[in-house]
Amino acid sequence: MEQRGSYRPSPPPAWTPRTDPAPLLPDARPYRVLGTEAAAKADPALLLELYEQLVRGRRYNAQATALTRQGRLAVYPSSTGQEACEVAAALALEERDWLFPSYRDTLAAVARGLDPVQALSLLRGDWHTGYDPHEHRIAPLCTPLATQLPHAVGLAHAARLKGDDVVALAMVGDGGTSEGDFHEALNFAAVWKAPVVFLVQNNGFAISVPLAKQTAAPSLAHKAVGYGMPGRLVDGNDAAAVHEVLTDAVHRARAGGGPTLVEAVTYRIEAHTNADDATRYRGDAEVEAWRAHDPIALIEGELTDRGLLDEARVQGAKDAAEALAADLRERMNQDPVLDPMDLFTHVYAEQTSQLREQAAQLRAELEAEAER
Repeated sequence: MEQRGSYRPSPPPAWTPRTDPAPLLPDARPYRVLGTEAAAKADPALLLELYEQLVRGRRYNAQATALTRQGRLAVYPSSTGQEACEVAAALALEERDWLFPSYRDTLAAVARGLDPVQALSLLRGDWHTGYDPHEHRIAPLCTPLATQLPHAVGLAHAARLKGDDVVALAMVGDGGTSEGDFHEALNFAAVWKAPVVFLVQNNGFAISVPLAKQTAAPSLAHKAVGYGMPGRLVDGNDAAAVHEVLTDAVHRARAGGGPTLVEAVTYRIEAHTNADDATRYRGDAEVEAWRAHDPIALIEGELTDRGLLDEARVQGAKDAAEALAADLRERMNQDPVLDPMDLFTHVYAEQTSQLREQAAQLRAELEAEAER
């Protein structure tokens, strides 16, 4: 179009990257500790704690899966094979920090100290989320994919504005990275330098969809550079490596360095949930290959080689796991006492006129039923 007056468009400035991309790129291969020279520097007390938590976690997953077959749970998404990610995420946080789990991350919540029955209440179909998020610093288990990620960013950003020394760790699966919430959360977190850590558990499948049909990126960790944050790639079955990487990311966030995206490469040994038939989209040979890279066997081998694990300690870990499973069975086999009026509790701070009307109608029906 013809330019009028004295206006002349100025040439664009020479383009320069806003951030040097090189330090943000992940390693070419997943970072490992167990079975490498780095293992010699690992804290023995930490390795033992990780081991005991992994043994408890494996038994917890098995017991929860059995409860679905008994009709005591409506559904259970097992994290068997992914226990290293779950346990390391819980142990990397301080008490004042927040955990934002997905629906598969009940073990992370239990490892953080949540009562196992409360962790399963949502999957049982019981009252609300089953626990007080503020008391435990654990957000509600999130069933919609990736919606917990912007929530984590919001909490972390608000904490920083208030001057609170708090970090949020948000967990998501590889399938969740295909949701818009994932990308929005990363963008806001990087722009605001929010103290948040994103942990992607890449277990190979979004239900039945393999990763290759979700993204053509070199790795999910490479997505970090597009938003201006570091990406870390770690062996998700190496509990010591996951703990180290997450701890570094938490410390960086707390010090004002901003967010980090961590991709933990792991595998879902069990089906997506008890309602899924995994044999329709993967073969037994693939599953068995990953069983050979079991997170418990990896850390058990390291502890044994260093003379830190004997039969008594192994048996003690198994006994503690069995005690957890027995307690879970006993309490989950008790029918919950439900109050139908809870339908109207915690919906609004002040009930609307429609809710008051509906509550009055239900109360009258319950009283009439009781009289009959």
